[in-house]
Amino acid sequence: MVWDRRQSQWVVVNVVLHGPRMGNSIVSSCLLQQEVVYKIKAQHETLTFTHCFLLSLQLVLAAASMDDIEQWPEIEKVALEKRRELVFQGAAFDERIASNGGLCSAIYTLKLLNYLEVSQCPSLTEIHEDIQHLTSLQSLILCRNKLASFPSVVGQLKSLKVLDISANNLTVLPEGITQLKELNTLNVSCNSLEVLPEGLSKCTRLSTINISKNKITAFPADFYSEKLDLLSMLVAYDNSIEQLSGDVHKLAALKMLDLSNNKLKEIPPELSDCAKLKEINFKGNKLSDKRLEKMVNGCQTKSILEYLRGKGKGRQGEEGADAEGGRKADKGKRQQRKKKDKGAEDEVEELNKMVVKVLHVSDTPEALTVTVSSEVKDVRPYLVCCIVRGMNLQSGNALKRFLVAQTKLHDDLCGKRTIATIATHDVQLIKAPLVYDVKPPTQLKVVSLGRKEMTAVELIRQLQLEADELRKQKKRQNVTGLHKYLQLLKGKEMYPCLVDAEGHVISFPPITNSEKTKIKKTTKELFLEVTSAASLQTCKDVMDALIVKMAELNKFTAEHQEEAGSDGEGDSPQEPAGSSETSSELIVQQVRTVDQDGSLKVVYPSKTDLCSAISNLTVVW
Repeated sequence: MVWDRRQSQWVVVNVVLHGPRMGNSIVSSCLLQQEVVYKIKAQHETLTFTHCFLLSLQLVLAAASMDDIEQWPEIEKVALEKRRELVFQGAAFDERIASNGGLCSAIYTLKLLNYLEVSQCPSLTEIHEDIQHLTSLQSLILCRNKLASFPSVVGQLKSLKVLDISANNLTVLPEGITQLKELNTLNVSCNSLEVLPEGLSKCTRLSTINISKNKITAFPADFYSEKLDLLSMLVAYDNSIEQLSGDVHKLAALKMLDLSNNKLKEIPPELSDCAKLKEINFKGNKLSDKRLEKMVNGCQTKSILEYLRGKGKGRQGEEGADAEGGRKADKGKRQQRKKKDKGAEDEVEELNKMVVKVLHVSDTPEALTVTVSSEVKDVRPYLVCCIVRGMNLQSGNALKRFLVAQTKLHDDLCGKRTIATIATHDVQLIKAPLVYDVKPPTQLKVVSLGRKEMTAVELIRQLQLEADELRKQKKRQNVTGLHKYLQLLKGKEMYPCLVDAEGHVISFPPITNSEKTKIKKTTKELFLEVTSAASLQTCKDVMDALIVKMAELNKFTAEHQEEAGSDGEGDSPQEPAGSSETSSELIVQQVRTVDQDGSLKVVYPSKTDLCSAISNLTVVW
């Protein structure tokens, strides 16, 4: 715009830029709603050559900055259609990030976004401070990248409710996180954090915090605060936390607490004052109270909290007696109490024994083998399998408990299936040998659980519609767990699948396994598979956790003799009373996965697997 001295007004001067691709760049700029106004402040003066040169230079630079938009058509589409969600995930996007030297800067102009995900892109090492301009963001998912730092300006995202920066290379969190007043979910697991920022109690809407698999030694001083009255889940396993304060009782809404595999020596009795607490995990901590250590490795949450509650009352009684100077005690009662405690301790130790026996491939001539196709390496390359015998699913609600435990592993350890996926099958219904392969989406046909046979394209479309409908019913703006793992296959030309000898797909990870091999109460042998796009060790860790959980459930079933069929499943005949097995011992049979030439890829379990820190788990090789 220039000043017209004769008309006494500003007039628009059209500038035409010549050169390769300039037209497209300017169009892209307009499509991205970037309004660039160039004013030559020369009121009552003629437009000089210098002014024209500066104007042209500014326009050229603006066009050049948009020159890479053609490589990011998703951004242009989001801007044109005014979409609220944008997802970049996997190797294809990682290549673009690597060639671009980071995320395309145009992303930071999409101010209508409320969901942004960039995951599984190891070339992404930093996020630009312009992220602060995305003020409508409610969910920011930046997991499984290689972020070494995170900008403190994240505190400007006042609408942010979900922040997931797990599985990166972060060593410190920015103070800006404490300014997120609407934040309800924070996931910073699988990094190298040593401390958490002071002031997390300012995030009064927090309901879920996951800080697992870091190097954290302590919680911030202000963490145990009544302000966090919505915090219901705290996951902090695999750290170096040395103390849990007695002020933990101030977290009144706490329902789930996982501090397994840390360096705790004491569990405060005040924990029993958390009235809503339903699930705790302190396994892998070397507690000074050895009876309590054995209890946390095997007993139910209710029993542990009752023990802590009694311990707290006992301590209060002792302190009261000391204050009054009454140090005399009845010797007979004290000895009787010691015997009772010793007997209870022995009972707990015996009760907590879990035995897993490994059956080697060499001991089973007809051992099942899975052949892995070379094509899976570009889709979902990692797979481990095994067979489990001795799992009692017949009694009472045993099957239901197992399915609930599997779902919980999917939600927590497997990151809602985005990190890994578990599938279980009835061995008697499997037609061996098996092949782990890939198929085009239109050719992959599967009988999904509870559905008729359909192609992968039809199934995913149906699941997407159901997920969208669920979100509308619950009036959620955030993407659900189902949405998240459906995104894992977005843009893939081939889908992974496990195929039996008859060519039937029995598993379609991470989406579903087949109705054909579905486990029931009558199932005696289970074929377990874990797949992942992350790493082989991830598969092994998840399989370890699954087998340990199965051992715990089997022990519980053996201890509580329920009537078969009490969970209402009517498709299986009930066994006569007393005919069901009461032993809780599990037998895990090794399964080999080989390449197409027959060369061994992995055998599970191996000597390095099932090396759990759980003291009451015995693995017999």
